Amino acid sequence: MEDILKEIQKLVLGVINAQKLTTVVYGTVLSINPLEVQIDQKLTLREEHLKLTRAVMDHEVEMSVIGGTKQIYKVYNGLKQGDKVTMFRVHGGQQFLIIDKEVV
Repeated sequence: MEDILKEIQKLVLGVINAQKLTTVVYGTVLSINPLEVQIDQKLTLREEHLKLTRAVMDHEVEMSVIGGTKQIYKVYNGLKQGDKVTMFRVHGGQQFLIIDKEVV
């Protein structure tokens, strides 16, 4: 009976590992246009495999000071060559979400 339980446990672990659930991955921006991020010596991600959050994009925000009028400000957070980034590898391992840049 114990052997059967061990075999079932191995089978379940194999299925979970094969699913490639979300994991944290680190990389370096190699180029911006087209966007390429190197994870290690063997793997470079191309633009079609990458998604960006606002934390790593230039964008505009509308703000106001108490009692003041609303104004639009541009936030310059865009990626640059050489930036170290933190990513999530999305379920299945084919897409990567860049969530932030490392502060150096």
